Amino acid sequence: MRLLLTGGSVFFGGGFHPLEIAVSEGRIVSVSPRLPRDGAAVVELNHGFVVPGFVDVHVHLREPGFSYKETIASGTAAAAAGGYTAVCAMPNLDPVPDSPEHLRAELEAAERSARVPVYPYGAITRGEQGEALADLAALAPDVPGFSDDGRGVQPEDMMRRAMALAKKLDKPIAAHCEDERLLTKGWCVHDGAFARKHGLPGNDPASEWKQVERDIQLVRETGCRYHVCHVSTKESAALIRAAKGEGLPVTCETAPHYLCLCDEDLEDDGRFKMNPPIRSAGDRDALVEGLLDGTVDCIATDHAPHSAEEKARGLRGSLNGVVGLECAFPVLYTELVKTGKVPLETILNALCVNPRRIFGLPGGTIAEGQPADLTVLSLNHGGVVNPEGFRSLGRATPFAGRRVEAAVCMTLVGGNIVFPDGLEPSPHGTIGIVRGFDRQSGGES
Repeated sequence: MRLLLTGGSVFFGGGFHPLEIAVSEGRIVSVSPRLPRDGAAVVELNHGFVVPGFVDVHVHLREPGFSYKETIASGTAAAAAGGYTAVCAMPNLDPVPDSPEHLRAELEAAERSARVPVYPYGAITRGEQGEALADLAALAPDVPGFSDDGRGVQPEDMMRRAMALAKKLDKPIAAHCEDERLLTKGWCVHDGAFARKHGLPGNDPASEWKQVERDIQLVRETGCRYHVCHVSTKESAALIRAAKGEGLPVTCETAPHYLCLCDEDLEDDGRFKMNPPIRSAGDRDALVEGLLDGTVDCIATDHAPHSAEEKARGLRGSLNGVVGLECAFPVLYTELVKTGKVPLETILNALCVNPRRIFGLPGGTIAEGQPADLTVLSLNHGGVVNPEGFRSLGRATPFAGRRVEAAVCMTLVGGNIVFPDGLEPSPHGTIGIVRGFDRQSGGES
């Protein structure tokens, strides 16, 4: 069935224009100021803004192995509600996807229940133990890259060997950078003013940037494409900026909580505990600067759900990890775009364009022949981040209770409406999309 999106502004040619989009058989068939209605199901967007679907290159879907925290079904439903049309899933699972056999369990689960496409990372080392390389060559055809996210690869020679092989396979390494030798036992927050004031063990920023520094030297040796996960420190940003200036194939991501929060915002609550921790105001500002000058390529949520019990033990006792898929764009728009700190186009490049370029994923532009993976936004929506309405099984977000001024109205994957839930187009009439979140979620309409 042909679908026609009308009444919105379309992100086309680097800006927004009053255009209509026709979709058929999973692809965009036409983009024009006025398109024929014959035989089409018309979707009235009510002045929404249409952008290429977001991609999150760093999520934890917890299945297989830890489905009490999240499932592929719940995690991808959360992704769809957040405007994401694809996610890249980290390998800290059971079994760890370190071989085709182990990867199969994750691929089959995604095939059964994913609301949006899931691209699973293969592990760098067997069991993510850092002791022997995973079967990278056998995994390569089915993964966007390799990562041991959850812990850094500690032996330098192991990372060197991984990079050399990844170079041959033309796959990037997505690195969780953490030198365990520099970690304070029991750390729970950034080693800064908040830690000192409350007598809490702090995480030294050097534990991140020293391994970034090590790995960039290995990139010089191997030529491997290298992507730094969840950058949180100003030193890491400076190292990555310099590496790019050398022409090295280095990219990176940061998360909304590192761009919008600092340790002055912390509360003794598990929803503020993650790895790496929320850093200083200087680190936050350096990451915003890095986003503006192209040092930071992607914004990824590091969506990492845990059970309510696992996040109820304050900063000291809670497990590391927060959720972010469902509130990322509203928060980014409110905190960075509405305040004039970052242009909307920069945010969209970091959510839509760069993730696909770095990891070789399809789509990213609204044009004839491209996949019909689209997100419709309201940029005039007042609401509050309410975790109780999340589709994710996780509820812990540092943005709970925050006022936001934008919302995701609709998400299409392959031309199918995957959010709001239950919205089915009809060939006999026009569908009106409510402004903001769908009514089922309990948000404003």
